[in-house]
Amino acid sequence: MKTTCCILGGGPAGIMLGFLLARAGVQVTVIEKHTDFFRDFRGDTIHPSTMQLLHELGLLDRFLQVPHSTVRQMSATVGGQQFRMADFSHLPTLAKFIALMPQWDFLDFLAKEGAAYPMFDLRMGWEATGLLWKGGRVIGATANTPDGPMEIAADLTVGCDGRQAISRVAAHLKVVEEGVPVDVLWMRIAREPNDPENALGYVNYGRALILIDRNDYFQCGFILAKGVYPAIQQEGLAAFQTSVEQLAPFLAGRTGELDSWDKVKLLTVQINHLERWSSPGLLCIGDAAHAMSPVGGIGINIALQDAVAAANLLAEPLRTRTLTDHHLRWVETYRAPAVRWTQRVQALAHRVLNKVLHRPGPLKPPLLLRVVTGIPGVQQLMGRFVGMGFQPEHVQVGPHDAP
Repeated sequence: MKTTCCILGGGPAGIMLGFLLARAGVQVTVIEKHTDFFRDFRGDTIHPSTMQLLHELGLLDRFLQVPHSTVRQMSATVGGQQFRMADFSHLPTLAKFIALMPQWDFLDFLAKEGAAYPMFDLRMGWEATGLLWKGGRVIGATANTPDGPMEIAADLTVGCDGRQAISRVAAHLKVVEEGVPVDVLWMRIAREPNDPENALGYVNYGRALILIDRNDYFQCGFILAKGVYPAIQQEGLAAFQTSVEQLAPFLAGRTGELDSWDKVKLLTVQINHLERWSSPGLLCIGDAAHAMSPVGGIGINIALQDAVAAANLLAEPLRTRTLTDHHLRWVETYRAPAVRWTQRVQALAHRVLNKVLHRPGPLKPPLLLRVVTGIPGVQQLMGRFVGMGFQPEHVQVGPHDAP
């Protein structure tokens, strides 16, 4: 099988990049190992920067017709006291809010929009198994498909296949790990219409709880110090249910649905980045190039910004068959500083949170938190960081008729 660009992974970065390149007249094949998008993801937040991109593509109105909820300010309850942390009302975007939408709905939306372009070829149920090489250069990928093994020859292969990326493993790209002192327990708890909105969650008693509104239930992230999950399991489910209700008392009576540890999934939090995002013929973006922490819920938006930047820089050389390795390094040179600065902010947040997680008793809100959140402009600055990021991208490559 032959294509111009083979994208490994049908996550946000892969689908967005495929959509933009196909729109620009580049033949794209996106392969995704699952047969559908319906599974639990970590990122359900579509930020103002992403919705501005959708506006630039003429898709925002249709996107907002997909069921979602909105967050216009971000608050955190620390030691039982609520603090407003971020405000999006001042952002230079049409949508001055975060849209909370299950990621499978967002990916379905993008995939359907991509299907309108004849150059967009999405293959579900195709699992990347390795890379094709010739003379030290990646010339495509291998995959297991419903019809058996397949070789996909491509001018460019893009790894968008996540934190366990086969692309970066097969290309022997070195991963630099940052020490992250926390993990997350991922679970669902029923939601009621009058439940409070508190996007940054609850911090107290040496624990933290994030609640993502999915309309009729909360997708919950229970944050704990790394390595303590076995001790929590040993204490038993009843004690765990009590600790959740202690953090968010309005959930009282609902945690009983967590009646098995099978309903609680341990997610290992990572912050890392590749020493090099590319190898001859191969480029990695999104989580494959840099795993982000859940802090701020910005990982999905960073991945989408990578995809937009890559499309802006690579569409023309791909379409005209003039792509060089210099173009691939250019993507990293352009995007890596913003990613690294974002990771530094996340690492700082983890260090602060780690101190809180080692105080098992009732937490008194730190004086510094009370002072900082009261300074004029701080909430707007945080809104800018969470809502837009250090380097928001804009679509610069227009539609192009297929040759």
